Amino acid sequence: MDCLFCKIIAGDMPSDTVYEDERIKAFYDIAPQAPVHVIIIPKNHICCADEICSENSADIAYIFEKIPHIAKLAGITNGYRIINNCGEDGCQSVKHIHFHILGGAKLSERMA
Repeated sequence: MDCLFCKIIAGDMPSDTVYEDERIKAFYDIAPQAPVHVIIIPKNHICCADEICSENSADIAYIFEKIPHIAKLAGITNGYRIINNCGEDGCQSVKHIHFHILGGAKLSERMA
């Protein structure tokens, strides 16, 4: 598979890991949009939010259960923003569902 995030999971591409277990991996974004910018991915390849279904929704729920812990590990202490981009118009650059945690400073109220 030619998926960047699957290569990161397999260890074929480097990443600065914040958290990893048998189901997910969290690592620092290489082009941060905030003082702290972490990407969280399921190890099970799901293309995008449009492909969440009853067979894989537990992976997504698990990510959200782990987000508070991952944010703390990354040093985020006063709140954060969670972002998911879906599809071309949503600017999804890697076709493997992922969630961005942005924090480490007061973020702009503007979302776009």
